Amino acid sequence: MSRSVFLVGPMGSGKTAVGRQLARRLGQPFRDSDAEVELRTGVDIAYIFEREGEAGFRARERDAIDALTREPGIVLATGGGAILMPENRERLAERGTVVFLDTTIEQQLARTQRGQHRPLLDTPDRRATLEELMRVRDPLYRSIAAITIRTDGRAPGAVAADIEKALQESAHAAT
Repeated sequence: MSRSVFLVGPMGSGKTAVGRQLARRLGQPFRDSDAEVELRTGVDIAYIFEREGEAGFRARERDAIDALTREPGIVLATGGGAILMPENRERLAERGTVVFLDTTIEQQLARTQRGQHRPLLDTPDRRATLEELMRVRDPLYRSIAAITIRTDGRAPGAVAADIEKALQESAHAAT
């Protein structure tokens, strides 16, 4: 059975697009923790943030990640802030291979400008918000990542191919 692969990284790093491509390449099911939260609640994430605040959303995200990381042999795209809760970091690191999709603030700005479903970016200074999020989150992503891949200016398929190669290399090194 294939080991699960968990993608972490900031908004706009390509976790969902890369995750779908990677799942196809590996022949594994693709799951998305944000989509799972929406499926479980029947509402979108923006609505959860509006009604319950970030803390309410994070509790729902924690429960979804706990369930999803128990599924065997999946590719999971997590939300950008999933790594904020220590229990999420522990579960991700223990139950699969964590891949950090690293990207610049400029790339995040470009990739998130059209999205309406990013409550944390509903602010007058999106750059400052993204910079602050990365200041807090970058060390957390790196603390649990077995593999780090830069995604700037790259097609999801190319990033997925690099991840597949890195997974094969790490499997060979472990044997």
